[in-house]
Amino acid sequence: MDKQRDFVLRTIEERGVKFIRLWFTDVVGTLKSVAVAPAEIEGAFAEGLGFDGSAIEGFTRAYEADMLAFPDPTTFQILPWRGEVDPTARMFCDIMTPDGQPAASDPRHVLKRALAKAADRGFSFYTHPEVEFYLLKSPALDPDGIPVPVDTAGFFDNVPGGTAHDFRRRSVRMLEDIGISVEFSHHEAGPGQNEIDLRYADALTTADNIMTFRTVIKEVAIEQGVYATFMPKPFTDQPGSGMHTHMSLFEGDANAFYDPSGHYQLSTVGKQFIAGLLRHAPEITAVTNQFVNSYKRLWGGDEAPGYVTWGHNNRAALVRVPLYKPGKGQAARVEYRAIDSAANPYLAYSLLLAAGLKGIEEGYELPAEAESNPWELSPGERRALGYAQLPSSLDSALDIMEESELVAEALGEQVYNYVLLNKREEWAAYRSHVTRFELERNLSTL
Repeated sequence: MDKQRDFVLRTIEERGVKFIRLWFTDVVGTLKSVAVAPAEIEGAFAEGLGFDGSAIEGFTRAYEADMLAFPDPTTFQILPWRGEVDPTARMFCDIMTPDGQPAASDPRHVLKRALAKAADRGFSFYTHPEVEFYLLKSPALDPDGIPVPVDTAGFFDNVPGGTAHDFRRRSVRMLEDIGISVEFSHHEAGPGQNEIDLRYADALTTADNIMTFRTVIKEVAIEQGVYATFMPKPFTDQPGSGMHTHMSLFEGDANAFYDPSGHYQLSTVGKQFIAGLLRHAPEITAVTNQFVNSYKRLWGGDEAPGYVTWGHNNRAALVRVPLYKPGKGQAARVEYRAIDSAANPYLAYSLLLAAGLKGIEEGYELPAEAESNPWELSPGERRALGYAQLPSSLDSALDIMEESELVAEALGEQVYNYVLLNKREEWAAYRSHVTRFELERNLSTL
């Protein structure tokens, strides 16, 4: 760590960095930032940067407000969109209490704690997210308050000279410049909808990368005169934006999900991990899908996984086992398809890992594979096959989460209670709001 700190200090001096942004997130996943001068960084490494934690969503109560942000030198990157005039860098921070303890309310610490638990069992946790988002014209809404996409293209469409094509190229270049490797980018199914897939990394790096990714996408949108949104379901009649995440556990250099003799080359550990995801999916949905709008995506069709099933080529399943590539056992993985692009990645990945590990620890049995699309079955057929469903609203998701020992343990008491409080407030505000749907359907007839 000392070598990394020395590298950061040397780079700041050699590159003439004028500002360093210290980043962290609140419990909801909103990125927080404070800029400090280069002269302050050495002190921040040693003593942290003090701030009022009571002003941050979910961090502390007013009487225990003092918090310290310690920059993680391994996350140092120069921000390419700031240019060469007054170069600016960023580092993610670990939040500590004045007595030197990790802050229980720090989402990054929640994930670190989950990864440490996995490490105690000999596992490393790797993730690979496929991040979807919409590009809208600026202003984003027309006079009637309806979002306006930048194009009318569809899945994998090539639009020569189109806004999305140039946008993705610029975004990928900027992500690569900041050290975030991109695997694929393409137009998605909805008008103005795009997807950029980040390369595999350990879950903590992935979560940091997702927070940086969202900032890059927003910055490029401003630069190009458009608006980017990670809202799960901005259009009633178009697909929502998910963040399908591929996951694997490694034991040293060996992929613990791979067994060349297993069905789909999936090991017993892999099957138990999937079983854990399936059994605990309803409990974790209030975090993987944390907004009222998230449930419009989950229950809006378009291959959204509303039912608790798994499959191989079944893209309507909640958990999918991707196609095995001969000779590439290290790539064995499972894909969780419910999580949306607006989730707090630190908390969401903590719970996905906790659910999977619970399946391994308890030896859960993997239920039968879903070979058909659950949406195409009748309610009776789904009941006969034992297909449970994910919560249909934020309210029901919170009711299920409130009874979950797994979520309470994985998040810790303070984060667990705050998520419940914050999201109950959101549901109460939504429940009392008169929507356009009600006015259009009822105002002239009732």
